[in-house]
Amino acid sequence: MIKKWITQSSKKLYDLRIMEVWSNMRTSPKKGTDHEFYAIHSNDWINVVAVTADDKIVMVTQFRHGNEEITIEVPGGLVDDGEDPIVSAARELREETGYTSDPLLKLGAVSPNPALFNNITHTFLAPNAAQTLEQALDGNEDIEISLHSLEEIDQMIQSGKITHSLTINAIYWYEKYLRKE
Repeated sequence: MIKKWITQSSKKLYDLRIMEVWSNMRTSPKKGTDHEFYAIHSNDWINVVAVTADDKIVMVTQFRHGNEEITIEVPGGLVDDGEDPIVSAARELREETGYTSDPLLKLGAVSPNPALFNNITHTFLAPNAAQTLEQALDGNEDIEISLHSLEEIDQMIQSGKITHSLTINAIYWYEKYLRKE
Protein backbone atom coordinates (compact mmCIF):
# COMPACT_ATOMS: atom_id res chain seq x y z
CA MET A 1 0.00 0.00 0.00
CA ILE A 2 1.35 3.43 -1.00
CA LYS A 3 1.96 5.81 1.91
CA LYS A 4 2.82 9.49 2.07
CA TRP A 5 6.52 10.33 2.30
CA ILE A 6 7.66 11.94 5.54
CA THR A 7 8.89 15.51 5.15
CA GLN A 8 12.11 16.13 7.07
CA SER A 9 12.61 19.72 5.93
CA SER A 10 11.30 22.28 3.44
CA LYS A 11 13.12 25.32 2.15
CA LYS A 12 11.99 28.06 -0.21
CA LEU A 13 14.69 28.43 -2.87
CA TYR A 14 13.18 31.11 -5.12
CA ASP A 15 10.28 33.55 -4.97
CA LEU A 16 9.37 34.35 -8.57
CA ARG A 17 6.35 36.61 -7.95
CA ILE A 18 3.77 34.22 -9.46
CA MET A 19 5.35 31.07 -8.04
CA GLU A 20 7.88 29.79 -5.56
CA VAL A 21 10.36 26.94 -5.95
CA TRP A 22 10.75 24.75 -2.85
CA SER A 23 13.22 22.02 -1.92
CA ASN A 24 11.78 19.23 0.24
CA MET A 25 13.85 16.55 1.94
CA ARG A 26 11.62 13.51 2.34
CA THR A 27 12.00 10.00 3.70
CA SER A 28 10.64 7.02 1.78
CA PRO A 29 8.13 5.18 4.00
CA LYS A 30 9.04 1.94 2.27
CA LYS A 31 12.86 2.07 2.25
CA GLY A 32 13.61 4.65 4.95
CA THR A 33 15.97 6.54 2.61
CA ASP A 34 16.07 10.32 2.27
CA HIS A 35 15.67 12.07 -1.08
CA GLU A 36 15.43 15.71 -2.17
CA PHE A 37 12.44 16.77 -4.26
CA TYR A 38 11.54 20.10 -5.80
CA ALA A 39 8.07 21.59 -5.96
CA ILE A 40 6.56 24.70 -7.49
CA HIS A 41 4.07 26.48 -5.24
CA SER A 42 1.56 28.71 -6.99
CA ASN A 43 -1.88 30.11 -6.34
CA ASP A 44 -4.69 28.17 -7.94
CA TRP A 45 -5.49 28.84 -11.58
CA ILE A 46 -8.82 29.28 -13.34
CA ASN A 47 -10.08 28.66 -16.87
CA VAL A 48 -13.35 29.92 -18.34
CA VAL A 49 -15.35 28.35 -21.14
CA ALA A 50 -17.34 31.38 -22.26
CA VAL A 51 -20.25 30.55 -24.59
CA THR A 52 -22.12 33.24 -26.53
CA ALA A 53 -25.84 33.30 -27.40
CA ASP A 54 -25.05 31.75 -30.81
CA ASP A 55 -23.07 28.88 -29.17
CA LYS A 56 -19.61 30.23 -30.02
CA ILE A 57 -16.80 29.74 -27.53
CA VAL A 58 -14.59 32.72 -26.71
CA MET A 59 -10.92 31.87 -27.24
CA VAL A 60 -7.77 33.92 -26.68
CA THR A 61 -4.60 33.79 -28.74
CA GLN A 62 -1.32 34.94 -27.20
CA PHE A 63 2.43 34.37 -27.19
CA ARG A 64 3.57 32.06 -24.36
CA HIS A 65 7.05 32.58 -23.00
CA GLY A 66 7.45 29.05 -21.63
CA ASN A 67 7.28 27.22 -24.96
CA GLU A 68 7.92 30.35 -27.05
CA GLU A 69 4.84 29.66 -29.17
CA ILE A 70 1.59 31.43 -30.03
CA THR A 71 -1.23 29.49 -28.40
CA ILE A 72 -5.01 29.36 -28.60
CA GLU A 73 -6.64 28.94 -25.21
CA VAL A 74 -9.73 29.61 -23.17
CA PRO A 75 -9.46 32.73 -21.00
CA GLY A 76 -7.81 32.08 -17.66
CA GLY A 77 -5.29 33.12 -15.08
CA LEU A 78 -4.22 33.16 -11.46
CA VAL A 79 -6.47 33.28 -8.44
CA ASP A 80 -5.35 36.32 -6.41
CA ASP A 81 -4.47 35.83 -2.73
CA GLY A 82 -7.68 35.47 -0.72
CA GLU A 83 -9.87 35.58 -3.83
CA ASP A 84 -12.60 33.01 -4.45
CA PRO A 85 -11.94 31.15 -7.74
CA ILE A 86 -15.34 32.14 -9.16
CA VAL A 87 -14.47 35.82 -8.59
CA SER A 88 -11.13 35.22 -10.32
CA ALA A 89 -12.95 33.60 -13.24
CA ALA A 90 -15.24 36.60 -13.73
CA ARG A 91 -12.28 38.99 -13.41
CA GLU A 92 -10.01 37.16 -15.85
CA LEU A 93 -12.81 36.75 -18.41
CA ARG A 94 -13.61 40.47 -18.18
CA GLU A 95 -9.96 41.62 -18.29
CA GLU A 96 -8.76 39.35 -21.09
CA THR A 97 -11.82 39.56 -23.35
CA GLY A 98 -14.29 42.23 -22.20
CA TYR A 99 -16.90 39.45 -21.95
CA THR A 100 -19.14 38.99 -18.92
CA SER A 101 -21.68 36.34 -17.99
CA ASP A 102 -24.26 35.73 -15.34
CA PRO A 103 -24.15 33.12 -13.96
CA LEU A 104 -20.76 31.41 -13.83
CA LEU A 105 -20.94 27.67 -13.16
CA LYS A 106 -18.17 25.47 -11.79
CA LEU A 107 -17.47 22.63 -14.23
CA GLY A 108 -14.59 20.88 -12.48
CA ALA A 109 -11.08 21.05 -11.09
CA VAL A 110 -7.79 19.26 -11.76
CA SER A 111 -4.22 19.16 -10.47
CA PRO A 112 -2.26 20.58 -13.43
CA ASN A 113 0.88 18.53 -12.71
CA PRO A 114 1.03 17.02 -9.21
CA ALA A 115 4.61 15.85 -9.76
CA LEU A 116 5.74 19.50 -9.65
CA PHE A 117 2.87 21.85 -8.76
CA ASN A 118 0.86 22.16 -5.54
CA ASN A 119 -2.12 24.01 -7.03
CA ILE A 120 -5.50 23.31 -8.60
CA THR A 121 -6.99 24.57 -11.87
CA HIS A 122 -10.71 25.37 -11.56
CA THR A 123 -12.79 25.43 -14.74
CA PHE A 124 -15.92 27.55 -14.99
CA LEU A 125 -18.66 27.87 -17.60
CA ALA A 126 -19.88 31.33 -18.61
CA PRO A 127 -23.08 30.22 -20.41
CA ASN A 128 -24.37 33.71 -21.26
CA ALA A 129 -21.18 35.36 -22.43
CA ALA A 130 -21.56 38.76 -24.06
CA GLN A 131 -18.91 41.36 -24.84
CA THR A 132 -20.02 44.23 -22.65
CA LEU A 133 -16.65 45.92 -22.01
CA GLU A 134 -13.30 46.61 -23.62
CA GLN A 135 -10.32 44.39 -22.86
CA ALA A 136 -8.39 45.56 -19.78
CA LEU A 137 -5.04 43.88 -20.37
CA ASP A 138 -2.01 44.05 -18.10
CA GLY A 139 1.03 45.78 -19.54
CA ASN A 140 2.63 42.40 -20.28
CA GLU A 141 -0.39 40.93 -22.11
CA ASP A 142 -1.12 40.96 -25.84
CA ILE A 143 -4.30 38.95 -26.45
CA GLU A 144 -6.43 38.49 -29.55
CA ILE A 145 -10.02 37.28 -29.13
CA SER A 146 -11.74 34.83 -31.49
CA LEU A 147 -15.01 32.92 -31.49
CA HIS A 148 -15.28 29.27 -32.51
CA SER A 149 -17.88 26.53 -32.54
CA LEU A 150 -17.26 23.48 -30.37
CA GLU A 151 -16.75 21.47 -33.56
CA GLU A 152 -14.05 23.89 -34.74
CA ILE A 153 -12.32 23.65 -31.36
CA ASP A 154 -12.45 19.85 -31.46
CA GLN A 155 -10.84 19.98 -34.93
CA MET A 156 -8.14 22.38 -33.67
CA ILE A 157 -7.37 19.99 -30.81
CA GLN A 158 -7.22 16.99 -33.15
CA SER A 159 -4.96 18.81 -35.61
CA GLY A 160 -2.58 20.05 -32.90
CA LYS A 161 -3.47 23.73 -33.35
CA ILE A 162 -4.65 23.77 -29.72
CA THR A 163 -2.10 22.06 -27.48
CA HIS A 164 -2.55 23.71 -24.07
CA SER A 165 -3.48 20.80 -21.81
CA LEU A 166 -5.58 22.89 -19.43
CA THR A 167 -7.59 24.30 -22.33
CA ILE A 168 -8.18 20.78 -23.62
CA ASN A 169 -9.24 19.83 -20.10
CA ALA A 170 -11.65 22.79 -19.98
CA ILE A 171 -13.24 21.65 -23.24
CA TYR A 172 -13.52 18.14 -21.78
CA TRP A 173 -15.43 19.55 -18.77
CA TYR A 174 -17.69 21.55 -21.09
CA GLU A 175 -18.47 18.55 -23.29
CA LYS A 176 -19.22 16.50 -20.16
CA TYR A 177 -21.57 19.28 -19.02
CA LEU A 178 -23.36 19.26 -22.41
CA ARG A 179 -23.91 15.49 -22.22
CA LYS A 180 -25.75 15.97 -18.92
CA GLU A 181 -27.99 18.74 -20.29
